[in-house]
Amino acid sequence: MTASGRLAELGIVLPAVATPVGAYVPAIAYGTVVRTSGQLPLEGGVLRTTGLVGEGPGCVSIDDAASCARTAALGALAALAEAAGGVDAIARIVRVVGYVASEPGFTGQAAVLNGASTLMTDVFGEAGRHVRSAVGVVSLPLGAPVEVEVEALLS
Repeated sequence: MTASGRLAELGIVLPAVATPVGAYVPAIAYGTVVRTSGQLPLEGGVLRTTGLVGEGPGCVSIDDAASCARTAALGALAALAEAAGGVDAIARIVRVVGYVASEPGFTGQAAVLNGASTLMTDVFGEAGRHVRSAVGVVSLPLGAPVEVEVEALLS
């Protein structure tokens, strides 16, 4: 099944590509590779939530952060598709890098990034399996709890 077919089967509509908040482009294709800039968990152009991820009072929960990672990955997939000429032009997801704004002592970054990784395998099957880095950081742009970058191969 094609990626567009899987998206339809899953009831997923790719969002509009987010307008950059700085002097960069959302994604760029070069040769057989397409790579995104960092994507935040935006819904309708608005950040879903803000704050640090962790288990302390007032923190974004791991489950909510994983959902934000999925949302950011959807934005990345939309940017990839736009740069590639359509989602079906993407042959394989190669790499996902995720940054998690973490409260001190939080070590669950990998669990948060599973939200992004699971989306890629849901859409691309085996071709969605990728290498990944999950990095804890002090803060992210606009106070976002997560930011996701994706690199893919074109068909």
